[in-house]
Formats: sequence, structure tokens, C-alpha cells
Amino acid sequence: MDTEGFYKIDKGIGTMKNIEDVIERVTEMEALFDEIQESMASGTDDSLKEKIHQLIRYYESEQWMEDYARDERGEFPADLKRGVLSEDGIYNLLSEIDE
Repeated sequence: MDTEGFYKIDKGIGTMKNIEDVIERVTEMEALFDEIQESMASGTDDSLKEKIHQLIRYYESEQWMEDYARDERGEFPADLKRGVLSEDGIYNLLSEIDE
């Protein structure tokens, strides 16, 4: 099976995604990821819980898989902060939350 360009299609919408839109989404999720990490020391209030759920929804989505694949193919600018695309980063954060 030829998988070249396979992840370029947003399966939820069925259209090609503009790279600027994808970068914006990754940047927003990265900011959310950082905010959750920084807020963990002060506990998990309802606002933080909703942000955690939003991050989990992203991590379990086709969008995350698509973004991860784009990162693996080197489609993002080198200076784009994208720790949210690290499987270990999100997994470790969610493990800390469960403790």
C-alpha cells in the first residue's frame, strides 16, 4: 500500500489541511500542554480538568496522529515548539495527573 501523503488528508473532514492551520493547532495544543504542566503544582480545579480533557481528546484524535506524522516527515519549521507531539511527554503528564 502506498502511504505517501496518507496523513495529509484530514479524515474527519476529507479535505487537505493548510499547513498554517496545522501549525496553529499544534501551537495551541502546545500552549495548553505547557499550561497544564505549570498548573499541576497548584492542584486540579475544574478549569484545569477541562483543559486536561481537551488535551486528552486531542491526543486520542486523528488530528494528533496526522500532526505527529507531519512532524515525523519534517513538515514543520525547525523552530516550532512541539513537545505535545511527543508520545512520552503527554503520557508522562497524564500519568502524573493520575497519581
